[in-house]
Formats: sequence, structure tokens, C-alpha cells
Amino acid sequence: MDRTPAPISLATARGLPWKPGRSAEAFIDGDLEIRFTPRPTNGPQKPHQRDEVYIVAAGSGFYRVDGKRTAVGPGDMCFAAAHAEHGFEDFTEDFAIWIIFYGPVK
Repeated sequence: MDRTPAPISLATARGLPWKPGRSAEAFIDGDLEIRFTPRPTNGPQKPHQRDEVYIVAAGSGFYRVDGKRTAVGPGDMCFAAAHAEHGFEDFTEDFAIWIIFYGPVK
């Protein structure tokens, strides 16, 4: 990266272009990809080929990974190793998450 990008507020992130069931690109540099979704898929996702970190930006719900369900809310961080079954469930209308993919495809 040749320059530091400007901060992205939650309000700005909510305005990024996205499609239901997908996320919006916020920042990509090499093996680091930061995305945002104001409405993740409810339930299991297709496992990904890279490790990923989620940070809950707003709302509350439950995160399930490898069969374990945990309540989550603003500021909470969740991790999913590459190929792990995971997803968010039973979340509030205002639920939104930051998604960080990093490292190589596994």
C-alpha cells in the first residue's frame, strides 16, 4: 500500500455497495481484505478458503463456529479458520459486521 486510506465510519460503511448474502469491499492490500456487511446471511455460510476475523459493528446475535453457539454484540471479535463451518444466527435488524480475510488460500 502506497498510502494510508481514510477511516471509514459505520455510517459510511453502511452505504458501501453490497448485495444480500454478500459483503462490500472496504479495503484490499495483498493478502489482507477488509469487507463490511450490514446484513449477513442468517445461518451457516459456505466455508471459506482463508482464515477470517469478524468484528461486530452494531446489533447483537449469535455466532456459530464448529457447532458452538455464542452470543455476540458490538465490539466482539469472532474467528473462523479456513474451511470451518460458521455463521451468524438470530441477529437484530441493525446487526452489521466487519469481515477481515487474511493470509493465503488454504
